Amino acid sequence: MKYFIQNEKSQRILFILLALLCLTPLVSSPIALALGFALAVCIGNPFEKHLHRYIQLLLQISIVGLGFGLKLNEALHAGKTGFTLTVMSIITVMVLGYFLGNFFKLEGKLSYLISVGTAICGGSAIAAASPIIKPSTKQISLALAIIFTLNSIALFVYPAIGHLLHLSQEQFGLWCAVGIHDTSSVVGAAGKYGNEALKIATTVKLARALWIIPVSLITMFIFKNKETKIKIPWFIGWFIVAIVLNTYFPVFETISTAITNIAKSGLNLTLFFIGSSLSIETLKTIGIKPLAVAVLLWITISIGSLLFIIH
Repeated sequence: MKYFIQNEKSQRILFILLALLCLTPLVSSPIALALGFALAVCIGNPFEKHLHRYIQLLLQISIVGLGFGLKLNEALHAGKTGFTLTVMSIITVMVLGYFLGNFFKLEGKLSYLISVGTAICGGSAIAAASPIIKPSTKQISLALAIIFTLNSIALFVYPAIGHLLHLSQEQFGLWCAVGIHDTSSVVGAAGKYGNEALKIATTVKLARALWIIPVSLITMFIFKNKETKIKIPWFIGWFIVAIVLNTYFPVFETISTAITNIAKSGLNLTLFFIGSSLSIETLKTIGIKPLAVAVLLWITISIGSLLFIIH
């Protein structure tokens, strides 16, 4: 493929400038992924050979940083509101994802990443599961690309449906927290609907994010083999430590916001790196099957949770 910019020095300068841009609040997670993909398609990735070894490490560090945005008491209190719905939705999506993956003959690890991303909290769940099941960078890239594409759609579709069905602030906030994958899209959609919806959606979503821990532990048992010893990945342990520190040590309250903002920037940068490892050729080789699985799972959790909340 012939790129618009073929000079390697110019490619590197543009890559670095876009990477720095992704560290700013101007760029959201989906945009960071899209920028990386656009760069790969238009000019190529001048650092492709060196990035793969850092992607998972940066994902792990970012997810630990996000732990400083959680407090145990707030998360547990909010979790009571949607605990039953959360458990039901996670079990339904994970089981249905398994059968859909088999039906469409999808790669097991890719199917699992899409399922866990849909069931819990999008990119964060994929980030937590990836070091455990050890998928290829391409599988991580595709799972994130699909999940964030659906997140972008949800940002516009959910508020429209909420108003059409005259959902209350509480109903809509709960629906957002369960039906939309990524926290940023949950907050964006709920914020459009109202302040009360935003409050409920944010707290329930943070409580739901704690399910990363038990699901990650279960994942280790599912994907273990005779050559692999069962052990808790370091980032899960540090994720728990981050929550505890932020909950019980007041000194961290003064820096928790800064840490979580840095973590979100780190996740954006990771998504930019992952997007830059994609290409049109790669997407064409995969076909429509991963997208079909993700869409069916999303429709199931969206309609199912909405009916549960209304009735």
